[in-house]
Amino acid sequence: MKTNQKAQKDRNLGSYGLKDVKVNWNLTPEELQKITLEKGLGEETLNGTLVIKTGKFTGRSPQDRFIVKDDYTESKVWWGKVNKPVSPENFDKLEKEVLNYLSGKELYARDGYVCADPEYRTNVRTITELPWSNMFVYNMFLRPSEKELENFEEDWLILCAPGYECPNPKDYGIRQGNFSILNFTKKIALIGGSAYTGEMKKGIFSALNFILPTENKVLPMHCSANVGKKGDTAIFFGLSGTGKTTLSADPNRKLIGDDEHGWTSDNIIFNFEGGCYAKVIDLTEEKEPEIFNAIKPGAILENIILKDNKEPDYEDSSITQNTRVSYPIYHIQNIQETLFANNPKNIFFLTCDAFGVLPPVSKLTAGQAAYHFISGYTAKVAGTEAGITEPVPSFSACFGEPFMPLHPTVYGEMLSEKMTKASVNVWLINTGWSGGPYGTGSRIKLKYTRAMITAILNDELADVDYEQNPIFGLYTPKYCPGVPTEILDPMNTWLKKGDYIRKAIQLAHYFHINFEKFASQANENIVEGGPLIDEHHHLHEHL
Repeated sequence: MKTNQKAQKDRNLGSYGLKDVKVNWNLTPEELQKITLEKGLGEETLNGTLVIKTGKFTGRSPQDRFIVKDDYTESKVWWGKVNKPVSPENFDKLEKEVLNYLSGKELYARDGYVCADPEYRTNVRTITELPWSNMFVYNMFLRPSEKELENFEEDWLILCAPGYECPNPKDYGIRQGNFSILNFTKKIALIGGSAYTGEMKKGIFSALNFILPTENKVLPMHCSANVGKKGDTAIFFGLSGTGKTTLSADPNRKLIGDDEHGWTSDNIIFNFEGGCYAKVIDLTEEKEPEIFNAIKPGAILENIILKDNKEPDYEDSSITQNTRVSYPIYHIQNIQETLFANNPKNIFFLTCDAFGVLPPVSKLTAGQAAYHFISGYTAKVAGTEAGITEPVPSFSACFGEPFMPLHPTVYGEMLSEKMTKASVNVWLINTGWSGGPYGTGSRIKLKYTRAMITAILNDELADVDYEQNPIFGLYTPKYCPGVPTEILDPMNTWLKKGDYIRKAIQLAHYFHINFEKFASQANENIVEGGPLIDEHHHLHEHL
């Protein structure tokens, strides 16, 4: 039976097993902010932006993320450290506990959807214990029209109960009192014990990362994307700190989205979300004008300390380094209205190589693209306070391993197939060090990285000469407009060639060790896309 919105607002959620609840349906952000302030659950900045604290958890808790292992998921999911199983029986018991906990309370229900391409639209109903959790969902998911809300039926349900902690986790097959569980048969994301809003966002992202490739042949991607005036789409992959948000914000191109996208068999790139969830540590208007100016009423700042004059102190990391803001995408000026575009032309893998050995720009073959995608490399700078300046390699499969329920080679092979079919160019961009590792060399200037990306987008690297790096096998251009030629070959920038070769072989070795866990399921083309050097090769064969 179709219900109109009024009837929907009167509904008591009893069909979900919730008893005696007062439900606030689809409140506006203004109403939710007012309630948050009235209940003493947040404060406001000088310009009226809501500031909340997420409590004990100021980030996701990857060790407490589970997937229900049942007939549907057992043979498909890549079980292991990332995707931990929980039994259907334990899920049912926990769901019942959460519903009992939420019963008798004032709750906030919101209907939204994910996937901007109408063909893949997925309706999500979210029931939250806290008003600002509901406001976050308004910001981050796509917002249905009044008309669409009248006959809304969800495909997925999120139950978010930060105040519920499981008293005896071992009896439920979980690790501790908090949990984030996906049940693909019941289509429920169950979150308890953590108020960190990213658990809801990444829960649905993980669900789509399972459903879209298995049911729709759509490649889900942890990336940003933008589109040029000629309708050419560019995709930017990269782990935290590599420049994904910064480099996709381009005054000459429209932003499709900054974090989660799908790539369809019709070569459409579509945003999953309706908002942005950006890091704000050390944020300045000069460095990140788009993000800075999006922080206005309607946005939510998380775990930020306010100065005496109620201005946010973006340098203060006393609660967490992971300070964040969520805002609806329309807070940004230069946006692609539909949140999707076709014609992907260029893919950028961004890596911040603190070893200083990867070229600042390389063009990848299909095999190399799949290899580097599955590897998902960047390098972190180790804790310098103890005097340790040696870089630490960091690998996250598909540039988003914590959210990928299938084996990484599934995504790698899909990418390979799509890039070949669409004649897409794939580039590895090192936004890290040159002239030596961290501590010796210097960070590649942002203006040079921007010049490389602009040259690629303007098709100015199509006819230049390339040379192959003897250690990594990557093809680097000998010339790029706006970039000093001497930095294009990383070996040139080091004082001693022998030091470069030693450090590069060390990184190549890390690549090979990391890839061993995927090798058995990767095809030969992908395996051969790795560095040319391993324990069995000697450098002189390639020089």
